[in-house]
Amino acid sequence: MGLGIASVFVRTLYSCVRGRPDFGAVVRQMFEIGNRSVVFLTVVMGFIGMILVLQGGLQVKRILPEFSMVGASYLELLVRDLAATISALMLATRVGAGIAAEIGSMVVTEQVDALRMCAADPIDYLIKPRFLASLVMTICLVIWAAGVAMLTGMLTAYIMFDVNPRTFFNLNLVDTGDLVVGLAKCLAYGAAIPVVAGHSGLTTHGGSEGVGWATTRAVVNASLAVIVLDLILSALGYMLLGP
Repeated sequence: MGLGIASVFVRTLYSCVRGRPDFGAVVRQMFEIGNRSVVFLTVVMGFIGMILVLQGGLQVKRILPEFSMVGASYLELLVRDLAATISALMLATRVGAGIAAEIGSMVVTEQVDALRMCAADPIDYLIKPRFLASLVMTICLVIWAAGVAMLTGMLTAYIMFDVNPRTFFNLNLVDTGDLVVGLAKCLAYGAAIPVVAGHSGLTTHGGSEGVGWATTRAVVNASLAVIVLDLILSALGYMLLGP
């Protein structure tokens, strides 16, 4: 499984450099991945922002009822990790499942075999556009999701703990290292989800039941990839850039 995914990743990178340009396909996939995920991510990150600030504020209140640094700590954690990771987990369920189901259906209906018979590379035609679109749209979606989570967190802090919005929106703890780590996670997640889901789709077998299993496998493997990459990039960011 791991070697198969690595092979798909390497072949996808090769196709990005040496494959045929198809900007129309990339734009269509950007719409599928980006526009169709905006409402879902907005709702999820809105509630996540409220939950995190509420629970964090309640814990702070039990120790020392002083909330001046709640916003700064929350924004640092959001920029460095939570916005990218939680958004990627949500995209793994929606985008990953969609990619695996679409490609898996093409496999069981022998459309992928037809591509090979026409001397066309399925990686170049099917995975590369989704890979490039995911790289771009994951960054855009994470920035949007972070903004939503900041806003809902700020409103929660104001309503529940009477924290002034100006006090909450404190970026003193956010430095260049946080931005670099957050951006690296966006790129890594954006690359991992279409590759893992595409691999699950291309290895589909067994008819419609196989498509269902491929979709489930894509969601599980893509979510696991996000968690593993989060650990690796967080550790590297701590060692190279500091806390």
